Amino acid sequence: MCRSKQTRRLAVSHESDRRAVTPRREQRCSCPRQRGSSRLKLIIFLAVLVAMIYVGVKVIPILVSNMQFQDSIESTARFASVNHQSVDDIRTSVLKEAQNEEIPIAAQDIHVKGDGGRVEIAADYSVTVNLGVYQWTLNFHPYAKNNPLL
Repeated sequence: MCRSKQTRRLAVSHESDRRAVTPRREQRCSCPRQRGSSRLKLIIFLAVLVAMIYVGVKVIPILVSNMQFQDSIESTARFASVNHQSVDDIRTSVLKEAQNEEIPIAAQDIHVKGDGGRVEIAADYSVTVNLGVYQWTLNFHPYAKNNPLL
């Protein structure tokens, strides 16, 4: 009798194992479809990554030149009152710095106010970036002023 009970238990356990195996076989059938979707996700991820790198290569140099131009405007404003420069001299100096940074700006886009030792410099310009499928216009408004100590 003991042996027959053990045999029955083994038979029952084998049946439960067979039931547990059948869903795994169904899962194996769906694996090739899942592999394809992971390849598609990889291709989409790589395409987005390449697009971001491309945009970065096009835009980052423009942003860096704007930061350098902003820095030069700030130093010009800081030293303009010490050097006793006129408004036209300041405008000419800022225009020269813009040309050094290859910034497309005209003299009439540079606004300079100078009175009583205070100097304010503002400039407005835009740069169009050609991204192949899209024209992106970046607008910049650098501004600097100095405050006299007295």
